Amino acid sequence: MFYGAMKLSLGSLLKVTFRPWVEGLENIPKEGPAILASNHLSFSDSFFFPAMLDRKVTFIAKAEYFTSPGIKGKLTAAFFKGVGQLPVDRSGGRGAGDAAVRSGIEVLERGELFGIYPEGTRSPDGRLYRGKPGGLARIALATGAPVIPVAMIDTEKIQPPGKLLPKLMRPGIRIGKPLDFSRYQGMENDRFILRSVTDEVMYEIMKLSGQEYVDIYATAAKRQMAEAAKAEAARARAEARAKAGAEAGTPDEKDGRPGG
Repeated sequence: MFYGAMKLSLGSLLKVTFRPWVEGLENIPKEGPAILASNHLSFSDSFFFPAMLDRKVTFIAKAEYFTSPGIKGKLTAAFFKGVGQLPVDRSGGRGAGDAAVRSGIEVLERGELFGIYPEGTRSPDGRLYRGKPGGLARIALATGAPVIPVAMIDTEKIQPPGKLLPKLMRPGIRIGKPLDFSRYQGMENDRFILRSVTDEVMYEIMKLSGQEYVDIYATAAKRQMAEAAKAEAARARAEARAKAGAEAGTPDEKDGRPGG
């Protein structure tokens, strides 16, 4: 009931305000389980996409959204539950991955739609990164559910980092044809099969989105960017200190006396 109310209120607001366009809605089955595998550009992806579907879709979300203290924390938890998000603790390594897989299987066994972001995190720069095989492929092979590739378009441009107010523009959604991996069913413990299934899905997402593909994980790219930013900041500080030292030891251009 809460999901329906949230969809009616928030979904209607998103539709009227941003007027998102959608291609390929006919590829979403009217009933039965399916996995919706999407690229991930923005926090808002989990709101725009379900708003455009007639059926409920359940995503997993980090547990912190459901466990924050205080009134704000309780409101946040209620909101995420209301929009169909399931909490998963991502701090526990393989255990966290197993929890996500179990959650996905349970949703699909109920005959519902399960949404997942194979990249594992939002793209740091709008490019498409390597998919993680542990979740998507394992769930697909364990359940036999079809995988439907989805491309979110321009959602990262609506509210870039550091911007308080969202930009009024039309994001887009492209939904591809279902992919059948039943030929691999029961092989969810074969890492080569898991990699093959994930790469096939990512290739279809790339074709739908038109994104540049980067064959590393987004988490690794974020670490590289953070390290580069840290190194650049250290270089800038060193240059500033050197410049200050040079100016302190330079004679005054007006009267020839030592500056200082």
